[in-house]
Amino acid sequence: MGKSFPRILTGMLLLRALAAALACLALGTASASPVGTKRGGAAAVTAAAADAAGAAAATYEVPPDTPSYIRSAVESPGRSAEQRARDVNRKPAQILTMSGIRPGDRVVEFASFGQYYTTMLSQIVGPKGHVYMYDLPYTGKRAGAASRAFVATHPNCEYHLIDYNKLVLPRHVDIVFIVLYYHDLFLNHIDTASLNARIFKALKPGGVFFIVDHNAAPGSGTRDIKLHRIDPEVIRRQVTAAGFRLVEESHLLANPADDHTQLIFSPSIRGRTDRTIFEFRKPQR
Repeated sequence: MGKSFPRILTGMLLLRALAAALACLALGTASASPVGTKRGGAAAVTAAAADAAGAAAATYEVPPDTPSYIRSAVESPGRSAEQRARDVNRKPAQILTMSGIRPGDRVVEFASFGQYYTTMLSQIVGPKGHVYMYDLPYTGKRAGAASRAFVATHPNCEYHLIDYNKLVLPRHVDIVFIVLYYHDLFLNHIDTASLNARIFKALKPGGVFFIVDHNAAPGSGTRDIKLHRIDPEVIRRQVTAAGFRLVEESHLLANPADDHTQLIFSPSIRGRTDRTIFEFRKPQR
């Protein structure tokens, strides 16, 4: 196949993603569940598939300096075509490298439904590590069966549906991930001060609290939460108030063309929102 192989592979990904989009469109017709305060719903599922179909036309290249265990996870054949199609906009190799995750780590992932990151986390931490998956109960109807099936084939993972206000976290965790979901804590009436304090307690000294989220306009606070956006200053202020130290704030996923006024599920911006990446660390003492 030679030089034609990448083109053939890209075409295959595009066709598979388009098929997923059509399937999700049928699902959307059958179910009128609104997005509302719950991340998901028929409109969100359809938009996700459309986003994957659009992204499939582009290709993602793992940076050459990526650790081998992260490269292997990102390039794993175990990842679906739809997951791979999102890589060009999500840059998973850079994100995971930035987080500092390593084989053997004990990791907590909030909002694991869909397993976009979970699949890679599980492979990276390996048999000596562990991934704790925590999702809010409302996600169970649409994503519970798939998440349970995932855990059945990934013995280093465990899945829980639980109200985060009642969550008791494991101790001596290496990394906690909240990707594109911190804003949803407000929509679902989660006490963020309490949750952040419990995350601080769960992490070992030097442990990482890693957050990525959709940006709202600077100075807007939580005004645009219903757009599924949040002012980065809110995250910065709340997490440092819990005792964490901000060690890196990255604009790797910035998009100057995003004016912060649209719902993140809008077709014109879906998958390409302006985002901020935070790495917070629990002090050694």
